[in-house]
Amino acid sequence: MDPISQAGDVAAIDWNIESKMICDLNEWRDKFEEVQEFVVSPDGENIAALVKTGEEEITVCVNGEVWEETFEKAWSLRYGPDGRLFCLVMNDDEWTVAVDGERWDETFDYVWNLCISPNGKGVAANVRTSEGYSAVLNGEPWESKFVEARNCLISKDGTKVAIAVQLSPLAEGDIFEFRKGLWSLAFDGTAWPRNFLNVWGFDISDDGQCTAAEVRLDPNTQSIAIDGEPWMPGYKAVWEPSFVPNSKSVIAPALTPSGWQLLIDGKPLWTKSFNQVWHQRFAPDGKKVAAVVSPDFGRWTIAVEGTPWKATFGDVVLAPVFSPDSKNVAAVVKDKGRWMVAVNGVVWNRQFDMVWDPVFTPDSSSVAVKAAIGGAQSILLNEQPISGGYQLVWNPVFSPEGGEILLRYVEGGKYYRKVVPVAK
Repeated sequence: MDPISQAGDVAAIDWNIESKMICDLNEWRDKFEEVQEFVVSPDGENIAALVKTGEEEITVCVNGEVWEETFEKAWSLRYGPDGRLFCLVMNDDEWTVAVDGERWDETFDYVWNLCISPNGKGVAANVRTSEGYSAVLNGEPWESKFVEARNCLISKDGTKVAIAVQLSPLAEGDIFEFRKGLWSLAFDGTAWPRNFLNVWGFDISDDGQCTAAEVRLDPNTQSIAIDGEPWMPGYKAVWEPSFVPNSKSVIAPALTPSGWQLLIDGKPLWTKSFNQVWHQRFAPDGKKVAAVVSPDFGRWTIAVEGTPWKATFGDVVLAPVFSPDSKNVAAVVKDKGRWMVAVNGVVWNRQFDMVWDPVFTPDSSSVAVKAAIGGAQSILLNEQPISGGYQLVWNPVFSPEGGEILLRYVEGGKYYRKVVPVAK
């Protein structure tokens, strides 16, 4: 999946240049001892990779030009939606974040779980220092420190961060202390007032004021906690919660006596129960919900507003993707070892070695995907190839009106960006 394929300001992309060779990557492989995975900018103008320039020397190469500083270690290279390039780097056993070649002033014993807000204004990560575990946002670490920390989530506006934290140390094998509950959720540096046995996946409300998380109340009971207050009396199992857009209400899958149900604020949102429910997603208008469900043992599909598709699949169904107008749903599915795409329950005839998340056109009428077939990668629109045979290709990006599509690909060892018209 390419999480930034449709991020950023697509209107700012130069849609007038039909085709341009950006960089000859063959020269990189001749020049550097090692070239790691490539990443490309949302506008397609830049391609970057971590490269090894010498013994214990790693840096970032962008369009053939390396950053001035080298590092002993580096990883998690990625572009943000605003086109800035981020990387976790280490020198002299001190880790930090580098942004377009400039390191943050603060350093840490370790940094991980780099996350970038949808608007590109916030950059956060988990950090560890000699004082404990914490989080950092835009180069500023929290004053609060914890015994341990896991996961990192940044608010949509990029101003706040949530992490799961362990509040008290635990001696090896001390099951009695463990049962008291040592974990909580820290938001903007402050932990919830209540502890739990475990805290797992969590979400932040659109206004950045509330948090929700899946928690374990006791060895046999799980629940969803909102700002530290769990739905009671709890459930046998739950999955990660989601805030209703522009609301304080929360939905989450839970295992009830009648089976898995999708709940809202602790009450059934859908009347139908399933063998499994997870990966719920809201439509852009916030009025519809789709999720991956198991209607029968060993079979998977998508349910929209509680109604499952008739087509089911035996291997896997990935998270649903809504169209911009909220009327259509697409998903990547796998059955009998082959990957496919399903739109509104109708399965494409073509099968793939691998396929990535669908991308709808702005008018919601068509679906494009990146797919791998026989060792090569291609872009398909409504099941028909519009380009292909590439060594690498990134998810398609549509122009604001949907009349053009931006292709970012590697062919013959060279990286190109190309704008092609979308056939009506």
